[in-house]
Amino acid sequence: MHHDLSGQSAGNEALNPSAQQQRDPHRGPAGKGGGLGAPRDINSRFELIRMLVAILIGIAITALVIFAVSDTPLESLRYMFIGPATTPRYFFNVLELMLPLVFTGVAISLCFSAQQFNLTAEGIFFFGGMVAAVAAITTKLPDGLHPFFCILLAGLAGGVIGAIPGLLKYRWNASELVISLMLNYVCFSVSMYVIKNHFRDKDAGAIVSYLFEKTAVLDKVVAKYRLTTGGVVLAAAVCLLAYLFMYKTRWGFSVRAAGANMNFTRYTGLNVAFAVIGSQVLSGVVAGMGGAVEMLSMFTRFQWAALTGYGWDGVIVAIFARNNPRHVPLAALFLAYLRIGADIMMRRTGVQMEIVKVIQAIMIVLLVAESFLAKTRHRMVVREATRESIVAEEVA
Repeated sequence: MHHDLSGQSAGNEALNPSAQQQRDPHRGPAGKGGGLGAPRDINSRFELIRMLVAILIGIAITALVIFAVSDTPLESLRYMFIGPATTPRYFFNVLELMLPLVFTGVAISLCFSAQQFNLTAEGIFFFGGMVAAVAAITTKLPDGLHPFFCILLAGLAGGVIGAIPGLLKYRWNASELVISLMLNYVCFSVSMYVIKNHFRDKDAGAIVSYLFEKTAVLDKVVAKYRLTTGGVVLAAAVCLLAYLFMYKTRWGFSVRAAGANMNFTRYTGLNVAFAVIGSQVLSGVVAGMGGAVEMLSMFTRFQWAALTGYGWDGVIVAIFARNNPRHVPLAALFLAYLRIGADIMMRRTGVQMEIVKVIQAIMIVLLVAESFLAKTRHRMVVREATRESIVAEEVA
């Protein structure tokens, strides 16, 4: 059966900030290079320059805003940009915040790479935390095995939920954007129903679950901080495996080819169904695992009362990483560092931490603007082409 997905994919291009990168005529069908025109190293250098310029512009404008609203602007800037590196506690706070951003950043990158604008990561992250909490309360397993069993269940649950928008998109060409937004509230409501009606600790003074089994809680890297060894290992493994999958396997090539051109993928016999459905299933698995890791790292019982926001932050991380899992850890570290720095600045000087959103907004606007530094790229391409022409003439 023929499923025409090209129309909606084109519509999503305006929403997906990296769509222009994937459809770059200087790149091959998978968006990695190898096509006609400028070689891949020019694209890589240009994207690096573009990112650095966007960061510098964002920081400069943020500094101007701080100078305008703060009585002690230099002190505020010092706390924001240097504060997270001044003490081990602050630095571990950065790493603790970085982990959930890594999971959601990879999750969003997987589906965005296929031009599937699926935002279910927010709800799946919350639902994965609930599934892990229930498993941590109801099961008894040996220490070391127990948390990973809970994380596995959360990942499987996330994969099932992630498949829903993919199946509806492939079968009936339904908008995955609308479906995923609605599923976030379904995930939240179902999770809160389960906790409130089946696992709520009525002796506690809030809507929280019973305590987890001690064997289900992940071990800390350092006892007095909340960063966990298992969380770090799993986050690193997810990034590595996602990168190898996307850039070293034929399934990953199908996903990226679909993101570059859905019709090309179909007419060349590549697996469109896997690109549409499989990318969203894998995204759900990663987001569910991220919720479980966060729950078993930071808490000893289920305490969330609202959506965490990590799924939306994952969109920002994916944009910064250009949908490449290899770059997600650095993008997550950058965003986490800014968030912790803004928090320190607010507590020490009174400048609201929302100032970090100025940097985020400016960077996103500049990175998704197709014409931003376009002349610079043109000069780089011309310079490289001229150099290659001279070399060819000398050889001849």
